[in-house]
Amino acid sequence: MRAFSFLHLRPARRISSLSAGAAIAALLLTGCVTTANGVQAEAAPGSAEAPIGAQASVARGPFVSAANPLAVEAGMKVLARGGSAVDAAVAIQAVLGLTEPQSSGLGGGAFMMFYDAESGAVTVYDGRETAPAAATPELFYENGKPLAFGDAVLSGRSTGAPGVVPMLALAQQQHGALAWSELFGDAEALAQDGFIVSPRLAGMINGSAPQAKTRWATEYFTKPDGARYQAGETLRNPAYAETVRRIAREGAAALQQGPLAEAIVAAVNEGPRPGALTTADIAGYRPVVREAVCGPYKIYTICVPPPPSSGASILELLAMAEQTPDIDKGPDSPESWAAFGQLQRLMYADRDRYFGDPAFVSVPVAGLLDPAYVAERAALAPALRGAAPYGVPAGAPNVGADATREPAGTSHLVVVDAKGDAVSMTTTVESLFGSGRMAGGFFLNNQLTDFSLVPTASDGTAAANAVAAGKRPRSSMSPALILDREGRLIGLLGSPGGSSILAYNAKALIGALAWGLPLQQAFDLPNLVAKGDGFGADTEGFPEAVRDGMAARGVELRPNTTETSGLHGGLWRNGRWDGAADSRREGVARTQ
Repeated sequence: MRAFSFLHLRPARRISSLSAGAAIAALLLTGCVTTANGVQAEAAPGSAEAPIGAQASVARGPFVSAANPLAVEAGMKVLARGGSAVDAAVAIQAVLGLTEPQSSGLGGGAFMMFYDAESGAVTVYDGRETAPAAATPELFYENGKPLAFGDAVLSGRSTGAPGVVPMLALAQQQHGALAWSELFGDAEALAQDGFIVSPRLAGMINGSAPQAKTRWATEYFTKPDGARYQAGETLRNPAYAETVRRIAREGAAALQQGPLAEAIVAAVNEGPRPGALTTADIAGYRPVVREAVCGPYKIYTICVPPPPSSGASILELLAMAEQTPDIDKGPDSPESWAAFGQLQRLMYADRDRYFGDPAFVSVPVAGLLDPAYVAERAALAPALRGAAPYGVPAGAPNVGADATREPAGTSHLVVVDAKGDAVSMTTTVESLFGSGRMAGGFFLNNQLTDFSLVPTASDGTAAANAVAAGKRPRSSMSPALILDREGRLIGLLGSPGGSSILAYNAKALIGALAWGLPLQQAFDLPNLVAKGDGFGADTEGFPEAVRDGMAARGVELRPNTTETSGLHGGLWRNGRWDGAADSRREGVARTQ
């Protein structure tokens, strides 16, 4: 495997909080229950604030939670052969790209959090796609006006240089236990022999998404009799089988050079609205190793990726929650939910203003997490009516208003191996089936529509997330690790969902760590997403009394059936994994 050059090599070896005075300890471990997904799990502590001593055991696998049972099986097989957490993540991603192509794949990108049990080091692998060298701020303009969002997605302009395969290759080179070539067998066999189309995939194939109706998708998803594939039918993808065989032999170079790279460029260069991505852009892509951003919550430390991920925004919300006693009243309290919604408004206002690629814009992460700033922002929540203003933290750059749209898509997986090394990884092709264009049996990403389609404000000030050549778009992907006061792993989680990812992950963390719920219950709590002046929610999940109480506090829910999280994760409790997979999707959590 060839070596990659990349930036910011130093991982976060000792976890340091950005807020002082937090006491971080392990989870209280009592009782035993079984989740809906068949994982033996520990009952939640009666109080997340109870006095807790150090953990009695190191959190070890095998443990996998991911969005498709076939992918979970592939990961578990790798772990059974002595593979590492990263090895298993490679196998899982290869199968997910085949069985769940609406969400992620070889033509997309990812962020990976890696925990090294021996050293306690936390490392972030940034596999976010990059804009072509020819990209300009007006990438999505036509005749002097921004394209309609749907037209931008379906255009060749929306595809950035893919990052997930180079990222996985780098991480596996550094943390793999098996040969790279041994990690793709399940994906190859399922592609060659066929896999059973799941109900969720069938719904996407036969749904209204225009990406499912492109010539590429139509050719792939149409049977010889002219009908589209349905749930329970067998779908084969010989082109994908050949692609993973090549990647198994040649590593990331198989995708970044030669016929596959040329096929990607050819698909991108087709009309309508061909893109400017070149084989040089693809060959020149490099993943980035970054330091994690970690902060305290209750008696824990939460670690997330730095920008261009928006993970630090979750830490800002959790820090504001610590200043908001109503949050701790629990899942049956309208005060808790109303406060959660209002804090989200503040979080999103700051995120949307300041976050972007740190190679191009200074993101004031330290200022956003400064205790004084956090307290100032939290104090605004009770009186908020309508959209929240963005704040001005220390170090804030002069940037313009943002016009980014992030549709729901994406997938999340977690793995823990026998050593206790762990991966929390969020992976995506962006929209459903990405751009709808294909090469080598996989869909290409539309990640460049994660840039602000309007690059400057009316006064000419550039948005933090404006398009630029070689730039990585802002991302809401925020895979998380949960550590105890000694820096030991006690949990990991994440979710798909576009910009709603921040709300989904925060809900799960609050539900499990503040409200003391078993992880499955925390994942299955109703979703509430508060961006701008609205409150989108799976409304029927809230009892009427809670809805009425929220409305009385200025949080009037609007039904939004698209708020369908896909949380996957686990908490280490009493020597066992309390594993969970969001019941809104098709995933499972397994320990054996």
